[in-house]
Amino acid sequence: MAQKLAVLQSLWAMERRHTQESERSLEANIAMIASAGYAGISTSCVNTAAVRRIIDCVRGQGMVIEGMCFPATVDDLKPCLELATEMGIHHLDLQPDVRPRTVTGGLRLIEGWRRLAEQVDFPVLIETHRDRMTTDLYFVLDLLDQMPDLPLLADLSHFLVGREFAWPVSAEHHEMIHRVLDNSWALHGRVASREQVQIEISFPHHRMWLDLFLDWWRYGVLSWRRRAEPDATLCFTCELGPKPYSITGRDGNDTTNRWEEALTLKAAIEDLWTAAVDETAPVATGA
Repeated sequence: MAQKLAVLQSLWAMERRHTQESERSLEANIAMIASAGYAGISTSCVNTAAVRRIIDCVRGQGMVIEGMCFPATVDDLKPCLELATEMGIHHLDLQPDVRPRTVTGGLRLIEGWRRLAEQVDFPVLIETHRDRMTTDLYFVLDLLDQMPDLPLLADLSHFLVGREFAWPVSAEHHEMIHRVLDNSWALHGRVASREQVQIEISFPHHRMWLDLFLDWWRYGVLSWRRRAEPDATLCFTCELGPKPYSITGRDGNDTTNRWEEALTLKAAIEDLWTAAVDETAPVATGA
């Protein structure tokens, strides 16, 4: 089997939070995601009732599932692993909901989570995310200095807006992002600018930021292909979140159609993957 790409859609990103229109049902959202050709979903693995309802909705559809959890202690991870196992996830996205002031304090928690992760048959990845242990790029790089094999899930939007990189992005900052990507085993898809964590990718004046992220994701895909097993699957989650992540107008509603923008992002990453596969394919030789 060859390496594969699975583009997922975040259930959180399916929330409308519209001032006049109602929310779709979970069943409608799942059907919408499946009919659009997504390989699966990203969803929380924290609430037992919610997890079991999702299991009922996706049963028989062959969906790839990214689970998410937000532990603050080592033991907080245990019930999440149990729910994730019941759900049959591809990998678990761990957002460490704790803010140690020292790398040593962070490593102590990560080591405990990694010991628990040895008991399950799916990867547990540490997400790069604001207001978490991984909120700061430099802190994450310090963690990697001490734990070079730390498996990450890269949501690069948080680093760009958190560090407010100058434009054009310097070679030094590109190198830092590449180092994070070299430890990343899944990707979250959201485009940020220096000032906003999520911008409208369909606006022409934001094309520069979309191109920046596509370049980073291209590097991440190529890095992953070099490190991953020959039959592995790379998950890329479209995660264009509802307000207050999305920018809203005077009426309190999104300035663009996030569903349509997510489909645009899905198509872009699929094209990027195809190009990366062509780039890294072995050259045939004559007999």
